[in-house]
Amino acid sequence: MRYFFLLTTIITIGFANIIEIDSFEANFTQVVTNDAKNQLIYKGYVKAMKPQYALWSYKQPTQKDIYINNSKVTIVEPDIEQVIIKHISNTFNFFNMLKNAKFISKNIYLTKFQNVEYKIKLINNKIETISYQDELENSIVITFSNQIQNKKIDTNLFTPIFPLDYDLIED
Repeated sequence: MRYFFLLTTIITIGFANIIEIDSFEANFTQVVTNDAKNQLIYKGYVKAMKPQYALWSYKQPTQKDIYINNSKVTIVEPDIEQVIIKHISNTFNFFNMLKNAKFISKNIYLTKFQNVEYKIKLINNKIETISYQDELENSIVITFSNQIQNKKIDTNLFTPIFPLDYDLIED
């Protein structure tokens, strides 16, 4: 009986840690592998905060900033001096994804969003990787490092910044 309570406590603690994330920031490496096993590797950092703010700042192989602010996504691409603003009604919500994740095995959680399954791996109660297959059947693995969870982030960080002379495309 004691082992049952210990196991229940460990599972509850592990599940609670993935649910209780209010903010997240980390360096990331995103590896996209197609069916021919060709890979594209992106590097950068991400900051995200409840309820629905995020900044994905890609640094390699090209610079790009993706701002998510509720139902608006702004993509700033300095290399081509372009800004794309998309208004979306059903936005990907990182925190809801975490909240709905189900424990499947040691350190591994599974969640689903718009018919895509996301596998989340935790190490020492921090998000280590998120992996999934996109609509083009590419395998995507995002590996995080230097993770910081539940640190207060200024909401002004999620306001897109770009030169006014960039081409603006609004969708």
